[in-house]
Amino acid sequence: MDSEALRKYSALHPKPAGLTLQYGTAGFRSKAEQLDHIVFRMGLLAVLRSKAVAATIGIMVTASHNPEEDNGVKLVDPLGEMLHPSWEEYATQLANAEEQELQKVITEICQKAAVNLHKDASVFIGRDTRPSSEKLSQSVIDGIQVLGGQYHDYGLVTTPQLHYMVCCQNTQGQYGKATLEGYYEKLSKAFMELIKQSTKSHCSGESQRHLKIDCANGIGALKLSEMKPYFPQEVLIHIYNDGTKEKLNHLCGADFVKVHQKPPRGLDMKPNEKCCSFDGDADRIVYYYEDTAGHFHLIDGDKIATLISIFLKELLAKVKQDFKMAVVQTAYANGNSTRYLEETLKVPVHCVKTGVKHLHHKAQEFDVGVYFEANGHGTVLFSKAAETKIRQLVKEEKDDEKREAAKMLENMIDLINQTVGDAVSDMLVIEAILALKGLTVQQWDALYADLPNRLLKVQVADRRVIDTTDAERRALTPPGLQDKIDALVKKYKLSRAFVRPSGTEDVVRIYAEADTQENADALAHEVSLAVFHLAGGKGAPPK
Repeated sequence: MDSEALRKYSALHPKPAGLTLQYGTAGFRSKAEQLDHIVFRMGLLAVLRSKAVAATIGIMVTASHNPEEDNGVKLVDPLGEMLHPSWEEYATQLANAEEQELQKVITEICQKAAVNLHKDASVFIGRDTRPSSEKLSQSVIDGIQVLGGQYHDYGLVTTPQLHYMVCCQNTQGQYGKATLEGYYEKLSKAFMELIKQSTKSHCSGESQRHLKIDCANGIGALKLSEMKPYFPQEVLIHIYNDGTKEKLNHLCGADFVKVHQKPPRGLDMKPNEKCCSFDGDADRIVYYYEDTAGHFHLIDGDKIATLISIFLKELLAKVKQDFKMAVVQTAYANGNSTRYLEETLKVPVHCVKTGVKHLHHKAQEFDVGVYFEANGHGTVLFSKAAETKIRQLVKEEKDDEKREAAKMLENMIDLINQTVGDAVSDMLVIEAILALKGLTVQQWDALYADLPNRLLKVQVADRRVIDTTDAERRALTPPGLQDKIDALVKKYKLSRAFVRPSGTEDVVRIYAEADTQENADALAHEVSLAVFHLAGGKGAPPK
């Protein structure tokens, strides 16, 4: 390691005094002007990680659905998955080290993680459209070069596209070609093959093929426009909030629509028109429409998972293989979605702690694992064994119906981005399924009615006083809190409630659902009062 170069470059990316940041599920996120030293050091870390695993590592500069003035950075592991938890700790140590300790911390990481500094390193870089992203990705490059790593800068890409590139590179092209063209070709080909099969089943009306897309004034608009030439004429997508006029994520995007339960600014909705929103880095998607009475209907991650599960379950039944399928949710999933999946569809549902990495990990246990967070981030994972078997059936199966079903499954495998939730890929999966099943957005919405629910948060002195169990559905501490919640829940029909500490700030998040909105609101309020009194609330009690 060239300590002189490290000292020189580190001085160009100084750490502001007294700033400490934590590497979490979303990597580092903060105001853009606080991140220069962080991204430089993540360039260093990406090189170390690459040397440790002898593979290409990804580094993405984005703050997803945060406001435009924020930014962030996260690392992508070799198969397109999130950074290994033990390395999240190294990331935090390296980010917060004082300048003069930097070399020492690098040496410690090398010892702990058995990194051989003489090995080659390769890093793929991507960034979103924020004004601060280009300069920050230059700082990443400084970090990579100081430790002698090779890099390829993809420039402007969606987060899922970078995950895809990293996976293609490290599977020697088995997952696909590590270029944007490769991504567009693979997805559009699988989509067209699927849609081709839909003309055999139903001819869905012209109006059903129109889709209005709110791209959150972010990278999604840019990449979707690039992808348009790859689609046949039948695909009628209309891009709104393309970033030419307004600010990223401002009053638009998947997060805004989900939280405020209303349409984004900049998209004119007519009754019963099918619409969807991406988030700022295009790894989440939600659908919605307004009915003729002017009521807004949100179709969130739970309903997306349900639609995909119905489709996959039918195909799996046709290929007659003993594949294990399951849906993975968090405690935030609407109770009626869980009921519908378990009781009507008869698909096993597993609940895990909040956070994509927990969902992804659990979904890997099945031949077909569907996971979505209610916020619209999700995908489907196929086991190696299931994928191999399906591809074999396409080639060898004599029975027409079985072979056709296997062909559809094969196209689904190619259309879904298995590395991470991907708004573009998920949108194409949904559009293909709606066309194949001849469903309108209203019929999809009508599969089940969401139970009314309410999310609240309570400020507390220290969020660590709350400890949870059973995938965050029950509180272990403080004493008496869970008993109180149980008693409150008993007062209302079809109700449940849970509390969990935030991962990032001293607040406790409260979720409640019940048979009516009034009851869900009342239950959430009563639980928030219990939290305030038993878990050290700050300020005035919740009103």
